[in-house]
Amino acid sequence: MNTGELVIDDLRAGIPGREILQGLSLTVRSGEVHAVMGPNGSGKSTLAHVLMGRPGYEVLGGSVTLDGIDILSLPTWQRARAGLFLAMQHPIEVPGVSLVESLTAARQTVPGADSGPDVTARLREEASRIGFDERFLDRSLNVDLSGGERKRNETLQLGVLRPRFAVLDEIDSGLDVDALADVGRRVEEATTEWGLGVLAITHFRRLLDVLRPDVVHVLAGGKVVATGGSELAEIVDRTGYAAYT
Repeated sequence: MNTGELVIDDLRAGIPGREILQGLSLTVRSGEVHAVMGPNGSGKSTLAHVLMGRPGYEVLGGSVTLDGIDILSLPTWQRARAGLFLAMQHPIEVPGVSLVESLTAARQTVPGADSGPDVTARLREEASRIGFDERFLDRSLNVDLSGGERKRNETLQLGVLRPRFAVLDEIDSGLDVDALADVGRRVEEATTEWGLGVLAITHFRRLLDVLRPDVVHVLAGGKVVATGGSELAEIVDRTGYAAYT
């Protein structure tokens, strides 16, 4: 089982001419689920983009380390190889590249991955676990998939690659009740199966009813303004963000 921690310390970042994250700090350990909630414009998606090194964002200060390794100095592919995974808010289509081809290439770069089942076997196993139609497995990545199917596809990839830490950027958006249960349950199981650490960015408590958080953070103005247990998500769901902005 994985052991380690993802440490975000006083992170300041944004786009040219605008600082969005203004001193954000939190630590996610293996096997933990941390939820990040906050109003629109608070910096939630910016955090996900900066963690994975999306072009167009600037780091202005602070650090992000994965087991002591400074990942902000690494290109995106090396962050992924170190064990960081991003489930995107809006997964894109990649015509001409099949899911099997993509995961086969990615898995070859993951230390220790070759000791497990082959990609095709694990794909079918994971598809069955989350109710993902197997006819999509041979299709080009995300081509002609609905929004909900794309989110199941992100979860499928997580299950095949088995990263150390996963950033879920609104993975619940576009999912119906049944799909949300499948996706949330699979991520929850991963925290015990291989010690996955999770940073789940969400607007709504409904994801957290399935993916039970160890810690809930409220983000406002680019920094963490409140931290608590699952009861904090219940308070936010009931009263909104007015008290935190």
